[in-house]
Amino acid sequence: MELDIKAILDCLPHRYPMLLIDRVIDVKPGESIVALKNVSINEPYFPGHFPHYPVMPGVLILEALAQAAAIMSFMGVGAKAEDNAVYYFAGIDGARFRRPVVPGDQLRLEVTLERASRGIGKYRGQAFVGDELAAEANLMCAMRKLGE
Repeated sequence: MELDIKAILDCLPHRYPMLLIDRVIDVKPGESIVALKNVSINEPYFPGHFPHYPVMPGVLILEALAQAAAIMSFMGVGAKAEDNAVYYFAGIDGARFRRPVVPGDQLRLEVTLERASRGIGKYRGQAFVGDELAAEANLMCAMRKLGE
């Protein structure tokens, strides 16, 4: 199943400049997702990271993986952005950055759910540019209603 930007905005509470998913090319709710992030020189962090050689910050690559995980997980339980639900990072293990991500790259974000229990999910995430692994991490995220 594919999702366009309208469907992504329905799933996630994130908005510019923190929305880091442009398209979902395949999602199996509660199992796995493949999403895309088009990296543009117009991103707000590039003037300062770094002016002489723009590189996407690694923490934002991890955030993009977490947003992909949130879309998959929200779809798995039927939640939407207007339900006042958010997905928080609860942990990141084994994060490795294999190559810089620069303007003009397209990140392919692949996330699989490894385990879920009581609103907490453990995921394996990988970010690719073409066939080249750019970053990978084990993520733990917690779904919460706002105000809890």
